[in-house]
Amino acid sequence: MNPHLRDVAIPNDWDRRGLPGWSYHSDALLELEKEHVFRNHWQIVGHVCDIPDAGDYLTMDVIGERALIVRGKDGVVRGFNNMCRHRGSRVVADSQGNCKNALVCPFHGWVYNLDGTLRGAARPRSFPDLDKTEFGLMPLDLEIWMGFIFIRFRNGGPQPSVAELLRPIEPEFAHYKAADMVPSWGIWTQKTPVNWKSVRDVDNEGYHVAMAHPALQDLYGATYFDEPFVNGVSRSFATYNPHAGRRWSVKNYVKIAPEPTHLPDHLRKAWVYYGIFPNAVLSVMPESVQFYQEFPLSTGETLLRGAIYRYRDESREQAAARYLSFRIDRDTMSEDVQLSVWSNESMLSEAFGGFYLSDLEYGVRTHHDHLRKQVPVLGLETAPEEKDMWNLNDALRSRA
Repeated sequence: MNPHLRDVAIPNDWDRRGLPGWSYHSDALLELEKEHVFRNHWQIVGHVCDIPDAGDYLTMDVIGERALIVRGKDGVVRGFNNMCRHRGSRVVADSQGNCKNALVCPFHGWVYNLDGTLRGAARPRSFPDLDKTEFGLMPLDLEIWMGFIFIRFRNGGPQPSVAELLRPIEPEFAHYKAADMVPSWGIWTQKTPVNWKSVRDVDNEGYHVAMAHPALQDLYGATYFDEPFVNGVSRSFATYNPHAGRRWSVKNYVKIAPEPTHLPDHLRKAWVYYGIFPNAVLSVMPESVQFYQEFPLSTGETLLRGAIYRYRDESREQAAARYLSFRIDRDTMSEDVQLSVWSNESMLSEAFGGFYLSDLEYGVRTHHDHLRKQVPVLGLETAPEEKDMWNLNDALRSRA
């Protein structure tokens, strides 16, 4: 029997409608989502093992913002806007690297210490005296949870601390000792030609697994269940089918994967997915832990981003199992991309009548409810005028 973490009873007579079709193709709405959903909610940048040494850094460019994460000489991981205080240039241009003892802006050569304070401007006599803190890099909210680095572009926000937000899943997730893991293949990115919400919709329910994902159905389809979003966190859980192995990748994965004795019995043959509102997932398997997320590039294009982490003392069998689980995931992602394209493009048709969700898709509804709370204009079935979107949403927020 697979254990539930929470009471996930689906209410009777719940509203089976999803978000209105217009909301997947509105430029004005997308700007509201960037402001009220992405900039002020926690976002995963990477893992502490991605920046193990002093001077190591990660950057992330999303939704018109630029994050810079750097490990200081004191070993502390800090987050900043990747923006020089002189003219706004990127302080570092690469996605990942090491800046040794200082961060040097490539535009005019302003120099920042690894703790973000200004070391000095180029040709300092051409400026008045500059306060080293006032003209330092602008800090971001940052919190580390189980090794994962979370940042927030807007200081404060509607979510509590990451530790409080993820407290319901902490006891289970802690068994994987994710903070001690190391990178597998680095951080990956991929673009997909759909609205970001279509990506999240297909990932928030397992109703489609039996039909659309042959490998997942083979591996665990008979046992899979979803727990919907409650206070910003969802959970999906499955254990391997007793006779899994009709497909090559699944057969060899189940055959090769060693018994993970460091995990409790109920997790030894489990794949678990933890959704974090608005756009991220932490996924655990016996041999690895990963994150993936999506960010809007436009109403019709989305950036996918993620990374897989492995045990430091990984055996050859664990490495092989990790590769095979990656193959299964890769095929699943490709299948999901096609499904989301078909769903997304249908919303442009006058024949589209909206969603009508199954009890097995209650997770989609709860994610949509979280979105409506942040962007109440999403509750309107008819699209407002684009020019009126922001003011109307502000008025609805003031009434909430």
